[in-house]
Amino acid sequence: MARAESSDDDHLKLGDFLCFAIYAAGHAFNRLYKPLLEPLGLTYPQFLVMVALWEEDGQTVGELGDKLTLESSTLTPLLKRMESQGLVARRRDPADERQVRISLTDQGRALKEQARTIPACLFEQSGMKVEDVIRLQREITALRQAMSEAGG
Repeated sequence: MARAESSDDDHLKLGDFLCFAIYAAGHAFNRLYKPLLEPLGLTYPQFLVMVALWEEDGQTVGELGDKLTLESSTLTPLLKRMESQGLVARRRDPADERQVRISLTDQGRALKEQARTIPACLFEQSGMKVEDVIRLQREITALRQAMSEAGG
């Protein structure tokens, strides 16, 4: 039966939902990351914060939130836990007391060396070719951008 002739109920199949495929892939990533991050003492969201800071240390909470698409109310408790672990330091920006800057500690910088192999492990687990992973990442990023713009 062709789609045009199908009933509205035929459009409600879980396997046809792109959002579900991305959601389920996210869970699969989390399951793969967990044993790789446990020796580092990091959760996946903490790992993302570390990667963002390894790229550019000394960002504000707002800048990190924008990069990670996390609200300050979610990010702040995460950063407080990371500070108690000795990975980051939170300090008010002397130029603007309203801003809190997040900086890596020596321990946080040292963790980068231990984390270097994680992306390669995940790539290997994907079973995909490099060019396919790059294309997929670009397409998903473009989709996220379009959805963000559509949602206001």
